Amino acid sequence: MEAQSFRKSGHFPSLLSSFLYFDVSFMIWVFCGALALFITKDFGLSDTQKATMVAIPILGGSIFRIPMGILADRIGAKKAGLIGMGLTTIPLLWGWLGGTSLVQVQSIGFLLGIAGASFAVSLSLASRWYPPQYQGLAMGIAGAGNSGTALATFFGPQLATAYGWHTVFGLALIPLIAIMIIYAILAKDAPNAPAPKTLKDYLSVFKFADTWWFSLFYSVTFGGFVGFASYFSIFFYDVYGDGVNPGGLTKIQVGYLVTLTVIAGSFFRPVGGWIADKVGGMRFLTILFSVVTICAFAIATMPSSFLVMLLYTSVMMACLGMGNGSVFQIVPQRFSKEIGVVTGIVGAAGGLGGFLLPKYILGPLKETTGTHVTGFLVIGSIVLVMTLVFYAVSRSWKKSWATTESGVNF
Repeated sequence: MEAQSFRKSGHFPSLLSSFLYFDVSFMIWVFCGALALFITKDFGLSDTQKATMVAIPILGGSIFRIPMGILADRIGAKKAGLIGMGLTTIPLLWGWLGGTSLVQVQSIGFLLGIAGASFAVSLSLASRWYPPQYQGLAMGIAGAGNSGTALATFFGPQLATAYGWHTVFGLALIPLIAIMIIYAILAKDAPNAPAPKTLKDYLSVFKFADTWWFSLFYSVTFGGFVGFASYFSIFFYDVYGDGVNPGGLTKIQVGYLVTLTVIAGSFFRPVGGWIADKVGGMRFLTILFSVVTICAFAIATMPSSFLVMLLYTSVMMACLGMGNGSVFQIVPQRFSKEIGVVTGIVGAAGGLGGFLLPKYILGPLKETTGTHVTGFLVIGSIVLVMTLVFYAVSRSWKKSWATTESGVNF
């Protein structure tokens, strides 16, 4: 009965379009991470350079998300999505036909951020079609487009082994164009979309403390998800790969392991939104932050078995994925009229967190200490502090927000 009520409450073709757009865009966005073992071999990069290469697309996504969010609010999510997919063909063509120097690869990676900016448009399209009691589930389904990351990590290494990493960029044009056509046919802007505002009005949301708090917390959940998804190929190969351990994991096998962790994060995102609808996003996020902290410290023990490490990383990614769904169960309730631009801002913060994770923590600490242990100890400590901060802020929210009037469980 509840599933039937959910379907009737919104517009399923637009929700499906939102998911597909998000899915193919995320697949493309993390190509530098999924193909990192092949690209870095061509250029002989240091640990810090490897981390920088996989981090640049995340930074690009962070920068592009705010203008894409504003664009979605001004001209509608459908037109904004078509523009985003059209622009994404540029770095794919460049990666296919060029990418012969490190500078070119970094430039291509930055432009792949346009695909990462799909977040601001996709979630805006989905959110406006559904009432408050289904925001967590609707945003979770659309946000499950994170699973595109799994497509990249699963098929990318196999295709790169067979045809070379440049060809993978060219092959990605096929699903992108196909979904662009589907999106053009099925997607429809919600009738309750607010009238376009001036740029000053859109950016006025920065004056609200809640905008900054959401951004900070999402920089942990989404930043952790996309940062690890991009870096885990390097991490698993460094620790368990055949390049350092005779009889260790091959590059393709590492791709399989990373895919499993990404699937955990992607699959559980809508689950997180659904649970947040039931028990409240604030309460659930406190639990998730706590589990992520424990997992980070567990990973720092560097177990000798890659299967044990897979368990730790998968549980952590699942909690990060559910955390993404939980954050965006709350955001539309607080900023229903500015959902596009706020989604862009919060999403940009998430992307920034994903950039900082490999660029300034995992890569440099690995190069400095010769081990990944220190990086995960630092990450565990950061998330522990964030857990305490979130607990304090959420208590303040519960007192100040009129939850009883909205009928939404925060």
